Amino acid sequence: MIADVVEKNTDLFEIDSNLNRLIKKIELLSYINPLNIEKEKDLFFKSKYTKNPKFKYPKRKFNPYKLHRLFYSQRLERIEDEEIRCLYQDIIYYYSNMIQCIETIGEGKKFYFNSLKVYGTPRERDVLNAKFILHIEDEPSGPEMEKIYTAEQAKVYFEDFVKQYDFPLNVKYSHNIAAEAMVSNSTQSLLIKKNCKFSENQMKTLANHEIGVHLVTTYNGLSQRLKVFSNGFPKNVETQEGLAVFSEYMSGSLTLKRLKELAYRVIAADSLIKGYDFSDTFNLLHGQYKLNRDDAFTITLRVHRGGGFTKDHLYLTGLKKIYDYYHAGEDLSTLLTGKVTLENKDIIEKLQKIGLAEKSRHYTDSFLQNNNQNKKLDFILSHLK
Repeated sequence: MIADVVEKNTDLFEIDSNLNRLIKKIELLSYINPLNIEKEKDLFFKSKYTKNPKFKYPKRKFNPYKLHRLFYSQRLERIEDEEIRCLYQDIIYYYSNMIQCIETIGEGKKFYFNSLKVYGTPRERDVLNAKFILHIEDEPSGPEMEKIYTAEQAKVYFEDFVKQYDFPLNVKYSHNIAAEAMVSNSTQSLLIKKNCKFSENQMKTLANHEIGVHLVTTYNGLSQRLKVFSNGFPKNVETQEGLAVFSEYMSGSLTLKRLKELAYRVIAADSLIKGYDFSDTFNLLHGQYKLNRDDAFTITLRVHRGGGFTKDHLYLTGLKKIYDYYHAGEDLSTLLTGKVTLENKDIIEKLQKIGLAEKSRHYTDSFLQNNNQNKKLDFILSHLK
């Protein structure tokens, strides 16, 4: 049966394999994180928030022109099914835009406009949603929010957490990531920021977000015969991050403070289109919104790295879409089959029906039962536009 499906779709598998080799060279997150974050943070604080950081980035390991040419040399007309052919056409456009992003990292507006093609920018509705969240009164902070655990202790926590899943956990420490922890899809690794302190709640949040969704979809994608599932469908970030934050919600680890962090990211991403520089965005968050300076710096860094990186506004919109999808009684397993999108749900199910894709091998544990006890979060999420 499997052999028949592969033989019948020889051209599709050949093109998919060709694209897999090309896409492996262009994981944006391995290029976008500055190499000198801590040094520039120290200088920025010493300047009383006036001297914009000058970030350095990893050296590019490919020739953009040659890679573009190889992407567009694929003979997509050999794919007989029109819907699948259109999907692969979108894949080529998407990753071609990704190459342009990497090619222009550190080049200010050039990178920013390329980033817009891939991630878009917050709409007025998104900004209003963010402001709605930020106007809600803060909740009291308990001992579970105190940052008293080291990166080494966090590693032990994550290694214990992953035991509920049937896949390995490869943990690496890093000094050069903007987040406290993140998954590298290409190496199937969980990266932990080396000199970082973690709270109990934060470790639970990161475990459900990074392992419970990002590694689940990484390993589900790798189990598929078509490599597009592991490399990523076009514009998959909104769905993937929406699922990851929804896993925080379902596990009971999502807090109002965390939701506000996502709202601040929307405000920061919106500041780019208004022409704000690093110092302007930082002072908006720290001076106007009274966010503490370390968190304000991290959020500002996330959106200004590269020259203007708009990805962060998609966490909140993605969460809202997945929250509504779940409460409409829809099945989440299709969205866990790899780095896929809600918008491509129908074609994923079609690929499964004709034997070109598998059901999810791993399922996010937190999605089995809703453990959220915070009614305020439900009020907020149900009232977002």
